[in-house]
Amino acid sequence: MSKTVYLGMTGDIIHPGIINIINKGAKNGELMVGLLTDSAIVTHKRLPYLTYEQRKAVIENIKGVSKVVPQEEWSYVPNLRKYKPDFIIHGDDWKTNYLSKIRDEVFEVMKEWNGEVIEIPYTQGINSSLLAENAKSIGTTPDVRRATLRRLIAAKPIVRIMEAHSGLSGLIVENESVMKDDGLHTFDGMWSSSLTDSTDKGKPDIEAVDLTTRMQSLTDILECTTKPIIYDGDTGGIPEHFVFTVRTLERNGVSAVIIEDKKGLKKNSLFGTEAKQELASEEEFCHKIAEGKKAQITKDFMIIARIEEIIAGRSVDEALTKAFAAVKAGADGIMIHSKDKSGSDIKEFCERFRKEYKSVPLVLVPTTYNQFTEKELCAWGANIIIYANHMLRAAYPAMEKCAQEILKAERSLEVNDICMPIKQILELIPGTK
Repeated sequence: MSKTVYLGMTGDIIHPGIINIINKGAKNGELMVGLLTDSAIVTHKRLPYLTYEQRKAVIENIKGVSKVVPQEEWSYVPNLRKYKPDFIIHGDDWKTNYLSKIRDEVFEVMKEWNGEVIEIPYTQGINSSLLAENAKSIGTTPDVRRATLRRLIAAKPIVRIMEAHSGLSGLIVENESVMKDDGLHTFDGMWSSSLTDSTDKGKPDIEAVDLTTRMQSLTDILECTTKPIIYDGDTGGIPEHFVFTVRTLERNGVSAVIIEDKKGLKKNSLFGTEAKQELASEEEFCHKIAEGKKAQITKDFMIIARIEEIIAGRSVDEALTKAFAAVKAGADGIMIHSKDKSGSDIKEFCERFRKEYKSVPLVLVPTTYNQFTEKELCAWGANIIIYANHMLRAAYPAMEKCAQEILKAERSLEVNDICMPIKQILELIPGTK
């Protein structure tokens, strides 16, 4: 009987080093490739450019590959125990890089059936991280970007979205990362907020800024980033206007629009009782959603219904009734909002919504109840967390402090420590390194 060889890989970028290890593996027996799924990859690396099915189609057609199976976890151990290969093959670079713990696990588990680990010299001149960085610098297309949000929702327990109001803030969201014990933490996408966009322009957040004007800021972000964008559509306007908004956003590669169930001139929900506003009826809101869904061209674009009943002082029961109706009208997700700092009404809404709809995405914006972690909100049933205005709110006091210090000192020396070096900020901008 022919011996089996296991090779785990992401298969997103195929280079000579990958072909070399496939050839070496095939010489030792029938080569089984454990192709990591999106969900296995995304907690440790960026979401692959190609979908699992696209990557599978490529790997299956490489000479020497006998079989492709999904590897559902970052660890090799579950698949090794399942298939019990005679050999596992890997580049010897995992002795010293971030995979060293995985290597130790592999050696231990292969002993269980006297399997052998084959380590081959890493192919010199190939830097996978640099290749991925170069691919990222090329950018993306509207079709690829638009589809990414749905892929992230399917692959991750929580999709982490940060507000961006300019190209520069978009680049920060695009590039910032923190390595923690459970993997790499990054922002998965951006929130194009009407509040921060209008504030950045020095205008009130009353839906007075039309789509054409909003598109100027949105285009700035689209041109220098690749991650998915969720657009704050306010009320969406009248159905005829909302249809136009859907088509414009979809054409530009935006992944989703969120519209709230208010009517008339929009007032920001975070103000006090003076900002109370009439809510749209269930029939009016659902009609707008249905018209928007009929207008879109692709299956990737999402229309998410923002339910304002709780923040308007109505009951969780009323909010759920409106949410259920919105889903039946075609909404691809529900965003629920509240000013209650305890978060109890949001938790109740999420848990009751999940009993009715197990997989419809739930979006939370924990600005007022920010004591809860993403894992806690995920346990309530949330899929997407939006940090809705923090980039702009952080920028204003920093700029104000800088201006005050220069006025006091009548020079800029005193603000050196709070200012980013020019060289560093230029390095953030693509094409200026």
